[in-house]
Amino acid sequence: MRNYILKHFNELSVNELHEFMALRQTVFIVEQNCPYLDADFKDPESYHLYFKNSAGKIVAYSRLVPEGISYPGYTSIGRVVVHPQIRQTGAGKQLMEESIRACIHCFGKIPIKISAQSYLEHFYTSFGFRKVSEPYMEDDIPHIAMVLEMS
Repeated sequence: MRNYILKHFNELSVNELHEFMALRQTVFIVEQNCPYLDADFKDPESYHLYFKNSAGKIVAYSRLVPEGISYPGYTSIGRVVVHPQIRQTGAGKQLMEESIRACIHCFGKIPIKISAQSYLEHFYTSFGFRKVSEPYMEDDIPHIAMVLEMS
């Protein structure tokens, strides 16, 4: 079990923010060869969930976005990223479990909507998300909208 840290943007240090951006860009821009505007002005409104390895480097991260910022009537989990060195260790599964719990803690039981890369549909379905759109292109990568209802 990893110990995740949850902070609002206003609580972050400059170094933490720099590490988030570097990890996000390493995976989403460089590894996936997808130029896009990562600094989309949602970070200051959001909570940031992350895990550090034994060397103190951030290796897993997600952004928890309040209701109405990304989608009317929904909170959102985005920028879900695990460093390539710890993939296939269960880190992604634990990151999503922690992200869902943190969304409920921060925002209450508001449904969560995500824009998932299409190839990860089965992964997100395993947490209770259901597909609510046909595939669409976002930054030249096929995505689908998915929702997790709160009971």
